[in-house]
Amino acid sequence: MKQTKKSNKLILAILFFGPLIFYLFLITGTNDFAKLPVLTTKVQDVDQLNSSKKVSLDDKISIVCFLGDDLLQHKTNALNLNEKIYKHFYGYKNFQMVIVLPKGAESKANQLKKELGAIFDIEKWYFVYGSKEEVQHVFNGLQTTYSLDQHMYTPYAFIVDRDMNLRGRNDDEDAKDGMLYGYFAEDVAPIHQKMVDDVKVLLAEYRRALKENKREI
Repeated sequence: MKQTKKSNKLILAILFFGPLIFYLFLITGTNDFAKLPVLTTKVQDVDQLNSSKKVSLDDKISIVCFLGDDLLQHKTNALNLNEKIYKHFYGYKNFQMVIVLPKGAESKANQLKKELGAIFDIEKWYFVYGSKEEVQHVFNGLQTTYSLDQHMYTPYAFIVDRDMNLRGRNDDEDAKDGMLYGYFAEDVAPIHQKMVDDVKVLLAEYRRALKENKREI
């Protein structure tokens, strides 16, 4: 009987003090917020390339793509990004899509704009043009393990933050050495399963900065 009474008292003590201890742990602990890793600092800006208006990566959250001079062969990339990324995040003031193309692709780009515009308002899609050397220079500035083909195309889309840093993953289970510099845009799955989450993480990071420093996103 005495053993039973002791057990009951122990249970009551746990029920009473357990929540209190847990609460104290929460209020005294530090919050470990997730951040999207910086993989390359200060990438090359696109402000010197030709476009219908001034375009820069500075102070913007940018999705950057290189669709090449045969871009209509790769319009699926743009459609995937439009559906899964742009539609969800275009409402943020400093969000933009930047497509880097070699000169001579302007007419094909206009055709792609019409197709994208028939689906959704594409006011934050920007197309910039340069020589092949200039396009290669911008791409090299990302410092990835990927490469452009002879048409200046890569299937990967990149996240560049407001400080012009390349963001991605350094522990991705599907990437070599865990380094995910860009997101394979020919297939909607990597965009839906990884890129959407990573853009959310970056935006959450800026929301916290906004609360602390009143910086607008």
